[in-house]
Amino acid sequence: MGEMANSAVEFYPKRGGGGAEANHAGDFGVTLEELRSLMELRGAEALQKIQDSFGDVERLCQRLKSSTSDGERNVLLALQDVTLIILEIAAIISLGLSFYQPPGHESEGCGNGSGGTEDEGEAEAGWIEGAAILLSVICVVLVTAFNDWSKEKQFRGLQSRIELEQRFAVVRNGNVIQIPVAEMVVGDMAQVKYGDLLPADGVLIQGNDLKIDESSLTGESDHVRKSVEKDPMLLSGTHVMEGSGRMLVTAVGVNSQTGIIFTLLGAGEGEEEKKEKKGRSKKQDGAVAMEMQPLKSAEGGEVEEREKKKANVPKKEKSVLQGKLTKLAVQIGKAGLVMSAITVIILVLYFVIETFVVEGRSWLPECTPIYVQYFVKFFIIGVTVLVVAVPEGLPLAVTISLAYSVKKMMKDNNLVRHLDACETMGNATAICSDKTGTLTTNRMTVVQSYINDQHFREIPDPSQIHHNTLEMIVNAISINCAYTSKIMPPDVEGGLPKQVGNKTECGLLGFLLDLKRDYAPVREHIPEEKLYKVYTFNSVRKSMSTVVQMPDGSFRLYSKGASEILLKKCSSILGANGETRNFKPRDRDEMVKKVIEPMACEGLRTICIAYRDLPCNPEPDWDNEAEIVTDLTCIAVVGIEDPVRPEVPEAICKCQRAGITVRMVTGDNINTARAIAANTYTKILKFKMTVFCFIIF
Repeated sequence: MGEMANSAVEFYPKRGGGGAEANHAGDFGVTLEELRSLMELRGAEALQKIQDSFGDVERLCQRLKSSTSDGERNVLLALQDVTLIILEIAAIISLGLSFYQPPGHESEGCGNGSGGTEDEGEAEAGWIEGAAILLSVICVVLVTAFNDWSKEKQFRGLQSRIELEQRFAVVRNGNVIQIPVAEMVVGDMAQVKYGDLLPADGVLIQGNDLKIDESSLTGESDHVRKSVEKDPMLLSGTHVMEGSGRMLVTAVGVNSQTGIIFTLLGAGEGEEEKKEKKGRSKKQDGAVAMEMQPLKSAEGGEVEEREKKKANVPKKEKSVLQGKLTKLAVQIGKAGLVMSAITVIILVLYFVIETFVVEGRSWLPECTPIYVQYFVKFFIIGVTVLVVAVPEGLPLAVTISLAYSVKKMMKDNNLVRHLDACETMGNATAICSDKTGTLTTNRMTVVQSYINDQHFREIPDPSQIHHNTLEMIVNAISINCAYTSKIMPPDVEGGLPKQVGNKTECGLLGFLLDLKRDYAPVREHIPEEKLYKVYTFNSVRKSMSTVVQMPDGSFRLYSKGASEILLKKCSSILGANGETRNFKPRDRDEMVKKVIEPMACEGLRTICIAYRDLPCNPEPDWDNEAEIVTDLTCIAVVGIEDPVRPEVPEAICKCQRAGITVRMVTGDNINTARAIAANTYTKILKFKMTVFCFIIF
């Protein structure tokens, strides 16, 4: 467990050897070895180690330059608003200069400058304006920081829920359980199947026709076949496109291939951003050299310091509305700055002309303090003009309206973290939605079946089915369903049993339980290791087939899949007395018309279950799937119900009122999709009629 515990510490690349590592240790005040030894401990020992080495968790955070809260970062982000920066500067200058008042007496030798004269009461209250501006800035910063903190807190809670809902099947203590992906550790035995996104690196222990899409790592679109003998390495971030199997987890988190790549990409992007910033700063310095000569001296250290600060505190992206309002505020502020500068220049020129030209006085040394105080008074007037021109209420109004809008949308179950996303979604005109699990509950249940030439519109009694056919159904479903799919007892007494794994397969397993048969003894008798060949389900096959070896050495193929696909491969069917009879194209067309289409029109997903016996001598060519999965014998056809979610009709109705067209995308039978859409539309009409009647009465 020690190796698993410190895997995150050992990952980071050691650039430049021990020197780089020592430099990082000096930066953070804690060495890699100390963290490694700490992460090897558990429980009370770890707590004692923290107290002995660091004092407490807070001091450890300080050494790692971390913080237990995000309040400081949010405040710094809020303070980066350009309008607030202008207000802060104006407020500080106004507040500071309000305490400097020109003398009340007049000097005959210095003259009596009339510019900027104010009474005593106005002079004493001059500090109020600067203090009021600072108070307004503080209010804006606090409201913005609190709003961002609350949104991020809600988003982190939602993100943690999503991470907990991402589960993976592993074998622990001999039992297959579903655990959160974040809890996977090195040494776990994970079960992989079609459709999985591998969360960790591992070595394949047992596989059935396993094909992996490694395009996310290699860029190659071709699927890679994995086998224990040839290529057993499975990598995180890749998709299982076909097959199933078990793998031994060997690397998780940042030690996995995906973690390594993302970390290297992050480091590379950081270097590129620094280079781009340096290039931009040099170009900007060259372009404005004539206008900003005094700033050239700050090109070296200050630019790097600003870049470091920007890297440490990422700048918050603004929405379109916020960007326009900020641009407007800056433009108004610039106009106010120009007007205030003109005001100061006019007052200074007026004072100079009146004193030194009209009255003909000269600049006497003893008059210098008096003249300087007059100039300070003129500057205060200019700052006052600037403060009046800058719309200090604009940022506060935007912040308050944003906070109100976000809270209002939260009541409608819309968590908006960035307003720009909401503005973009306001232009949406169509929503394409998946059917299974999105519009429907994704809880499959067999409600109809066609067995022994009888169409049962409810679950039949086992006595109504021939015993040979019943045993064939039990074996076909138990063996030809992924062993990760199972029915678990309900969490709450009286509740529905839990469906673990593929929901369609869980519906078939539930059908066996309804027939008072159990699939577990069959799987114990024929464990997954004894399956001779597996043709796993994929979107092209739309079927799954499993081959097992019989006691006499021959082989039996069990197959299940979409009825319109599998029935075309059937040449016989189990009749009323369990005997095998020919199944001609005419019989198939009649069955489709009388059984398949009525089931599909009721919104049921139809699954055909079939089998085939194969000789052992000569052994079939298992790679020739077309020759293997053919000439089948149909055992049964079942209709599986996936009810529409009760909240879907109302949600679709709201989308339609907003001018949004909702389209359903599914790989199911067209009649099934049409029936579900019609059922949903009927509920929408009922919902509209209910609302209409409510408005009338």
